[in-house]
Amino acid sequence: MKQVLLIDASQLFREFLKEKLTDEHISVEIATGKRDAFTKLISILPSLVVIDVNDNIEELNDFFQQKIADPNTRRIPVIIAGPKIEREKIAILAQYGVIKYFTKPIKFDIFFESIGKILKAALSIDTTPCTLEVHINNNIIFVEIANGLNREKIAILKYKLSEIIEHNDIDFPKIVLMMTGLTLNFTDGANLEYLLDSLIADTKIHNRNIKILSFDDFTKELVAGHKNYDGIEVAKSLTEVMSSLVDNNHNSDLTDLIADKILTPDEQSNVGSMEIRFSSDLGITQKEAEESTTLKVAIIDDDAVTLNVLKTAFATVNAAVNAFSAGSEFIKSIATQSFDLVILDIFMPGISGFDILQQLQTKNFTTPILIYSQATQRESVLMALKLGAKSYLVKPQKPMDIVQKAMELISLKKKQNRQ
Repeated sequence: MKQVLLIDASQLFREFLKEKLTDEHISVEIATGKRDAFTKLISILPSLVVIDVNDNIEELNDFFQQKIADPNTRRIPVIIAGPKIEREKIAILAQYGVIKYFTKPIKFDIFFESIGKILKAALSIDTTPCTLEVHINNNIIFVEIANGLNREKIAILKYKLSEIIEHNDIDFPKIVLMMTGLTLNFTDGANLEYLLDSLIADTKIHNRNIKILSFDDFTKELVAGHKNYDGIEVAKSLTEVMSSLVDNNHNSDLTDLIADKILTPDEQSNVGSMEIRFSSDLGITQKEAEESTTLKVAIIDDDAVTLNVLKTAFATVNAAVNAFSAGSEFIKSIATQSFDLVILDIFMPGISGFDILQQLQTKNFTTPILIYSQATQRESVLMALKLGAKSYLVKPQKPMDIVQKAMELISLKKKQNRQ
């Protein structure tokens, strides 16, 4: 059975991911703290490591140094979910086996697709269009679901509710489920039950404190006919729902009170929050979806052997390589693609390496460029450096020496950006 080591994940993320992968027959081990993480890493040698980072990516340095120092763990692939950081910093992570870096909030369809590719397993994911929002005011938790019933989003709702209840120390939570624009029938019965079961999963949530606002007759019939949902009220009027939940001792207008409760969530509502997003929800293109790849390298060389050797070498650090046998192809590509590093030959038919460097200068191209060429003349080296190349290697070199030089150039650019 494939194994995934999950490190330092929040309870919400941990439980959701563990349930999802276990259902797909993938074993999940949990590690808390970097010391415990490396101990488990060397003991189980998982197929994949997933790390949840809250604040500072630099906290992983010691763990990564231990990982690459051990030949048994060096090449274990890593996926990170973390805060937004500089592109150059993400690229540096490739040397530690980091294949993907997902900026939170995670687009979960792309996230699970990446896990599936690494583990060579087809993970199922429900992509039904669905909007699911949660917020809290006092001890009332408002859940609004619209457009459809998506099982992935419903699954995370269960953990979201428990997290809110625990963090805000609510003894008697009240739930208002607002079902907007949903017309259901018996084919939706299993998903509707899954939604209702998620609402009552936490032992602190009692059926009598769950109110459902819905105009859908099937929902009312299912709730009324199911013994597990005894006590849950389904109503078509928001005023009716709220009047049974809100203690209105001040005789204020109930309409104003409803607006205050629903439209003005407490600051608590953002605490411990986690959004579940799909690329389809956000209109994300395939190009944008692929930007979570850690290191992107462009190699321009008319020699097919050199291209294949370098592609194989950069695969050891899980880099995405775009190989170009002609300079004109590369020039066209930079209009729609970005790279962390360019490796460029000098003497090529058509557009030479010098011509490419001149064109890149006019475009204010800032990506580090490494020249890898048979040209040994001092004048050629000086010309390339004058035209913007950051380093020059004479062919042939050991492939891993080229990868190491590439990492040095990316690190140097990151340091320069800090200054």
